[in-house]
Amino acid sequence: MQLVTTRDATRLTGLSTEQLREWTNRRALIPADVKPKGHGSPARYSWQTILLLRLALIMRDRFKMELHAHRDLFADLGSDFGRVSFLSLWGKSLALYGGQRWRLVDLEDTRIVDVDCIVLRLDPHLQVLSAGFSLPQPSTLSQISLFPALGVAGDRASVAVARRG
Repeated sequence: MQLVTTRDATRLTGLSTEQLREWTNRRALIPADVKPKGHGSPARYSWQTILLLRLALIMRDRFKMELHAHRDLFADLGSDFGRVSFLSLWGKSLALYGGQRWRLVDLEDTRIVDVDCIVLRLDPHLQVLSAGFSLPQPSTLSQISLFPALGVAGDRASVAVARRG
């Protein structure tokens, strides 16, 4: 698992160093993956933790949500994000239904409008993480070609022989 230091985490999340320490150490809203060993030693963060921190920042700044009330949600999201691949999150959104209720949904999924929820798109965050962690982006092809198609070159004589054959 690739981890980044506090310096990279501040750049990837948009949080100041003080805010990052406050959220990950003092208030422990979203703990660092590797805690600092001592004074001057940086904490280390996975892409999953950086994603959570970015989502928490959106919740606080855009929706004016009190983050401390959602500590259990962040813990639940963190454990589930640890079980999914980075590529599987592309094209998904996070639907927050209140409390600890949430679901990863496709944008075309009409079931999310059955009840009130906050929907956070993941792709803009994954784009930043892809660059910051050198993680893959989804390809436009849904299937990898095992045997690439090669053009068959032949002269007219061999084609004529094949037709007569």
